[in-house]
Amino acid sequence: MKLTFLGHSAILIEEGNFKGLVDPFISGNPLCKITVDDLVGITHIFVTHGHGDHIGDTVDIARRNQSLIITNHEISMYFSKFKLRTHAMHIGGRTKFDFGRVKMTNALHGSGISDKDNMICGGNPGGFIIEVNGKKIYHAGDTGLTYDMKLLEDEKIDVAFLPIGGNYTMDIDDAVKAADFIKAKIVVPMHYNTFGLITADPEIFKNKAASNVIILDINESMIV
Repeated sequence: MKLTFLGHSAILIEEGNFKGLVDPFISGNPLCKITVDDLVGITHIFVTHGHGDHIGDTVDIARRNQSLIITNHEISMYFSKFKLRTHAMHIGGRTKFDFGRVKMTNALHGSGISDKDNMICGGNPGGFIIEVNGKKIYHAGDTGLTYDMKLLEDEKIDVAFLPIGGNYTMDIDDAVKAADFIKAKIVVPMHYNTFGLITADPEIFKNKAASNVIILDINESMIV
């Protein structure tokens, strides 16, 4: 399985015919090194919550690739007005797909969708455990530290993507605690340094965490 960090919280997961994209904040991301045109053959898009830096370019990418969007019910309803393919889930739900299984996990955050001057209900924020060919990838979404993460230890996560930027999500110290709760084989920091309010040094996180932390540069890949 190939995992590529596209910056902020955008992760590309590739395994066989499966090409999944999580929180595709591409064109509006000042640090992103690719364009929407580079994202070809995307089979699935996972959206953790309704904020613009996570919905990102979902509509454009899904239209170009006929991707299936997996997200919560409220965001699925929002995407329906664009006539896109969606599969609605909610917290705690686990579902089989042609590529494997997906579980939606709890997150402590907001999820409102900004639509011009209006704020649309985006339902509950969440994260995803994406299982493909026996490998489990956990994407926490935007979240504060929660003791519910201790339950994820039972999932035997292979790679956990955790936010470390603070202000809107966990900071480094809380992310260290989260990593200890989850006990994933590999932990990758995300959601930092995109904007001034979420400035963080991933090397500090790596040095503090007892977990096996791998820091991915933007557009860097790893094989698991």
